[in-house]
Amino acid sequence: MIGKNSAFPQVTRVLAVDDELPALKLLFLLLCPPAFHCTLANSGEEALVALQQSQFDAVISDLTMPGISGLELLAEARRRLPYVAFLVTTGVDDVEVGVKAMRAGADDYLVKPLFDSAVLASLERALQRRRLEQEVENYRLHLEELVVQRTGQLQAALRVTERSYEDTLQALGAAIDLRDSQTAGHSRRVCAYSLTMARAMGLSDAELTTITRGAYLHDIGKLGVPDGILLKSGPLGTDEWKLMKQHVQIGFDLVKGISFLADAAEIVFTHHERCDGSGYPRGLEGHEIPLGARIFAVADTLDAITSDRPYHLASPFEYARDTILGLSGRHFDAEVVKIFLSIHPDIWLEIAALTSPFSPPQSTLLFDPIPIS
Repeated sequence: MIGKNSAFPQVTRVLAVDDELPALKLLFLLLCPPAFHCTLANSGEEALVALQQSQFDAVISDLTMPGISGLELLAEARRRLPYVAFLVTTGVDDVEVGVKAMRAGADDYLVKPLFDSAVLASLERALQRRRLEQEVENYRLHLEELVVQRTGQLQAALRVTERSYEDTLQALGAAIDLRDSQTAGHSRRVCAYSLTMARAMGLSDAELTTITRGAYLHDIGKLGVPDGILLKSGPLGTDEWKLMKQHVQIGFDLVKGISFLADAAEIVFTHHERCDGSGYPRGLEGHEIPLGARIFAVADTLDAITSDRPYHLASPFEYARDTILGLSGRHFDAEVVKIFLSIHPDIWLEIAALTSPFSPPQSTLLFDPIPIS
């Protein structure tokens, strides 16, 4: 009698395999309806055909048969139906034979002659084991799907957060530019100029993000510079120049404590350094200056020359190009200048038009490459 907690499904489908007809008849009589549906196979070959045509919960197979043996059938059944319960029967009462079968993937082995109680008990244990294994596997697959789903949701949330960061930085850069109406759009332009060169140099997405953030925030320290100095139309005096130089330290101190801006803070602090050591605040030379800051220095000078400022009117791009080339290896990194010169002048003019203060925000400039010819 099978109890309510039995591992047997409502109808257990069993494939019985043996080259001896009496053994098959015994299993057929034992595994009868309504609890079982038993299919008989007189050889391993017949069993393989049955496995191809129907689904089974369990296989009970003799080990020693002409043609395809029980172990060979076991291997094929495991390949096709990994969760089918598989019992082997043998006329040899040898523990080593049973151990070999178990190592090959059998759930249990039974020694002939077969007894009803032994067959049913072994079959129930095997079905219970396979059912638990399948439940564990289903749970694992469900868990993997859940992880993929949650990961996708997390990535989407991170993209929204990052987009919010970039929008905030763009707004902050615009606010910084507004302190000097004659340099409106400066942060957007130098950001786009810097990214164009950085992409041409093959920098990673993480490096591009750092440059983007550093470019937008590079002048944040000017919020601490008095308007009388910042907007002065004539040359600055010695004391005024000292105050102006402090904007890099002020900006660095404002940004360095924000975790996602830590790398960008280095650009804020070093964007006025020069490769020959003549810059400020630390007089760094060559590769002591972060690459992002070396790229930004060229972009900043390009915009300074080609934009109206309180102390001069905008000059043509050709003049800016010649000036930057003339300072290559001194103020500017020679490799960065080489990249700058390799980009067609029309590209720079296109960027300037797209990032003018009168054009709508071009968010894609932060993420989509501008074609370089």
